[in-house]
Amino acid sequence: MCGVDEAGRGPLAGPVYAAAVILNPERPIEGLRDSKKLTERRREELASHIKLHSLAWSIARATAAEIDQFNILQSTMLAMQRAVAGLSLAPQLALIDGNRTPQLACESRAIVKGDASEPSISAASILAKTARDAHLLELHQLFPLYNFAQHKGYPTEAHLLALDTYGPCVEHRRSFAPVQRSLR
Repeated sequence: MCGVDEAGRGPLAGPVYAAAVILNPERPIEGLRDSKKLTERRREELASHIKLHSLAWSIARATAAEIDQFNILQSTMLAMQRAVAGLSLAPQLALIDGNRTPQLACESRAIVKGDASEPSISAASILAKTARDAHLLELHQLFPLYNFAQHKGYPTEAHLLALDTYGPCVEHRRSFAPVQRSLR
């Protein structure tokens, strides 16, 4: 069984990430929970443990261009499909955080707030979040005017001001209303 979760549906820039994790029942990982309820430092520590002690894990993404082409929901499903397909072991069941499941080669079940109740989904939540945050730090180096290191692409006041001042960069999701407004 694998857990699957995403990170980055709400931001105005960057990819949406998904991760899939098959935990090792012989090597439980203490402290797994919804990534949003953990400090950045604790997420990083747990991500290392997950990668080291899980039977299999995979991280995938759908780009900002794919989000603009397909919409955020379909791009999230695409990233989840890629994450599950990237596992080194084929799961028989995928537990998906949320109320919808992507088309997968295995059985799948949606669990609302699954990142708080299913350890494998919590682990996937942590991997997706840490991978996306790391990518936004890289984008900050490429596009420092937007200060992605601070807000990770979310529509903060500072980010919206930067959009109004400089317009969008190539990593902005043009299908999102605040980015569209900055194009006028």
